[in-house]
Amino acid sequence: MTSSGLRRDELAAFLRTRRARLSPAEVGLPDGVRRRTPGLRRQEVAQLAGISIDYYIRLEQGRGPHPSRQVLASMARALLLSRDEREYLFRIAGENPPPTVGPSREVPAGLRHLLDAMTETPAYLVDAAYHVLAWNRLATYFVGDLAAVPDADRNMIRWTFRQPATSAHWADAEVIRFVRGTVADLRAAYGRYPADPAIRDLVTELLGTSPRFAQLWAEHDVAQRRPVVKRVPHPDLGQLEFECRVLLVPETDQRMIVYVAEPGSPTHAVFRRIAERVGSAERVGS
Repeated sequence: MTSSGLRRDELAAFLRTRRARLSPAEVGLPDGVRRRTPGLRRQEVAQLAGISIDYYIRLEQGRGPHPSRQVLASMARALLLSRDEREYLFRIAGENPPPTVGPSREVPAGLRHLLDAMTETPAYLVDAAYHVLAWNRLATYFVGDLAAVPDADRNMIRWTFRQPATSAHWADAEVIRFVRGTVADLRAAYGRYPADPAIRDLVTELLGTSPRFAQLWAEHDVAQRRPVVKRVPHPDLGQLEFECRVLLVPETDQRMIVYVAEPGSPTHAVFRRIAERVGSAERVGS
């Protein structure tokens, strides 16, 4: 390691392995002639990053100069690095990673498939600001038909603090614990994404419209979510009780919220009946 914090050997090895895993098609280049080794050529990475081939070769050989933040950002784009990989690249080059502008709102195909496969469990996916991104059929019985809701209004935290102060759920200790955890999680996201206008606008709005939110926000709790037991008097399904699990998806900083009923419980039976009803309707429609 140099006095500047640059770990030349680690940087060289990381660049070589990232280059080797990419195909020309992945970065928009023609395959061209048959390649003797997998991955991109050095000159192709240099071309994509907008730097000289000689400079890039020296970096891969562990003898190049300290790369600037601009060069690191260009190489991260050229090599299609993930957020974690980009952060690692900056750190082994002796630089602080640039802040992430905002939370990811892209729904990975695997998570979409997982939601659809959970036929007897209500579940939905939110970003770090608790904006609902995707949901399964059973979730609509609890959060409504979000396809008919304007995108800007699909936010769990906004829904929560729009409940009137006289609402019965504010007297439920489990609900209060759930809400406190949500606000603490939002504050953590507020710190991770200081430049994100959606999070900033949500916090500003709720500080001005909800004294309860303002009180919790002023406590400056920063914490990850823990499971809580929710008891819901559903207008159509009756009294329900289930564990509300919030599962973190690290690579996108998203959360999957899952309503888990105790096997064999009345709530589990209700979830199963709904799933059978949904399945029958889909078979008739197909």
